[in-house]
Amino acid sequence: CRMAVAKDAFTGLVDAYYASLYRFAYSLSRNETDAGDLTQQTFYIWATKGHTLHDVAKAKSWLFTTLHREFLRTRRRDQRWMFIEDLPIAQTEIPAEAIDQLRQLDGAAVMSALASVEEIFRAPLTLFYLENFSYLEIAETLGIPPGTVMSRLSRGKTQLRNLLATAEARPNIVPFDASRTRGKQQP
Repeated sequence: CRMAVAKDAFTGLVDAYYASLYRFAYSLSRNETDAGDLTQQTFYIWATKGHTLHDVAKAKSWLFTTLHREFLRTRRRDQRWMFIEDLPIAQTEIPAEAIDQLRQLDGAAVMSALASVEEIFRAPLTLFYLENFSYLEIAETLGIPPGTVMSRLSRGKTQLRNLLATAEARPNIVPFDASRTRGKQQP
């Protein structure tokens, strides 16, 4: 009977948080397969170590923190990590008039731009805007001070605005296929 209760609790946890964890993993990895692997690994770790969590109300935070740590662990193994001190400081802000233009963008354009934001800023932006985490929850999840969260959110928003403004400024040019007109005489 105890095993059935644990299985039901685990299934409830997966039902409640799978989609959110997958979105977060996808925003970090920018790859569907890696996002699925990270999400599954997170639930595997919960299945093996979740019983050590004393306050079940903190399960959501524990899951997101675990996913982020797994992402960092695999990233460190695959490539060298970039530190905040190595990043250039954003020097310009988007004017207030551009906000109306940004509100008119569709969700796909915003998600595409978010995927292009530097990794160090993408995680806080995703947790803040897509998962509605507070500064303190983000700090706890990512293992950084709240002041760093605010700084990364600010820099990330600037990067996101610049990417969206650049995408909006690009004209929609349809390429001309010259091969279709060859051999035809023009009147």
